[in-house]
Amino acid sequence: MDLFTYGTLRSHALMAAVAGPGPLDPVPAELAGHAVYPVADNVVPFIRSRAGAVAEGVLWRGLTAAQKARLDLYEMAFGYGFGTVTVNASGDMHEARAYLPPPDLSAGPGEWSLDEWQARHLTPAVLAADELFAHDPLPDPAQLATMWPMIEARAWSKYRAAAAPATTRSPASPDAFTARPLSPPEGRFFRFQSFSVAHRRFDGTRATGLRREAFWGIDAAFVLPYDPARDRVILVEQARIGPHLRRDPNPWMLEPVAGIIDARETPAEAALRETEEEAGLRGVTLVEAGSFYISPGNATDYFYTFLGLTDLPQDAPYLGGLDAENEDLRLHPMSFEAALALADSGEIATAPALHLLYWLHRHRAELRGSTV
Repeated sequence: MDLFTYGTLRSHALMAAVAGPGPLDPVPAELAGHAVYPVADNVVPFIRSRAGAVAEGVLWRGLTAAQKARLDLYEMAFGYGFGTVTVNASGDMHEARAYLPPPDLSAGPGEWSLDEWQARHLTPAVLAADELFAHDPLPDPAQLATMWPMIEARAWSKYRAAAAPATTRSPASPDAFTARPLSPPEGRFFRFQSFSVAHRRFDGTRATGLRREAFWGIDAAFVLPYDPARDRVILVEQARIGPHLRRDPNPWMLEPVAGIIDARETPAEAALRETEEEAGLRGVTLVEAGSFYISPGNATDYFYTFLGLTDLPQDAPYLGGLDAENEDLRLHPMSFEAALALADSGEIATAPALHLLYWLHRHRAELRGSTV
């Protein structure tokens, strides 16, 4: 039976990424008595019956069994199930299958627009589908439901990536550096993968067949809360597995406020959200303090850093973080000079904290409005 789609899979580009190899024969179609709405607090659509309405869609004919299996995974991981609908395609009535939403979804305001969704969300949606279907074996629907937030976050990291100036370093072209996968990605939360790399050499020749292994991480936002009137900062203390695995005798690290930038979230939005969740601070004014790769030789991690100008009357440590995320955090308000002394002694051993303290050292007089 043919498949009727009324939402994001009306896009030929996304349908091709999800369905994979095989024929795609789209025909414009309409489903009477239904309208398409956005899910509340989301950008994805769902269908609901409404008298007098007509839902525009696409009838996909001749899908292969392999394509149907990929589409099932993509939709059923989020609670959508099959139903049968009768649609009008080019004046003829056709019975078709459709992915119908779970009954407990709430609608956001207005009707869902394919054009509006495609304008901002199509490219990261295709990137997310590309990552999903690079797995071998593919996850099952339950596994995908847990993996999807990180898959989407990485897709938006790729979408967000932009070229910085190249006044000293070499300019790049699309074929100057290539990486061919040698293995499927491994991991459910983060990813690890092997590649065969080729790139242009400085002498004009080309290096080929270089085996490289890389860690697919995330984009994250970091905030150092700072009270310019009191000249006080806050550092976050928490236990970290990295130092423990390195056999550092003390895995409790001092860091800025930090968190993953979720899909469809800007770095600044993530910074403000994390500042409230971890440190309980509201009304923070962000000052951009630079963005950078943390370990470009083996990881995609990219960090956006901010100073968070705020009022910090606290002088004693307090607990923070979200119980729902199993966060066990202790917040340390302290003078800037005390924090700088911890950096000098080596007790602060995290790069974002050191970067932000040194950035503040450079701009502190300007932020305080006088010479320090």
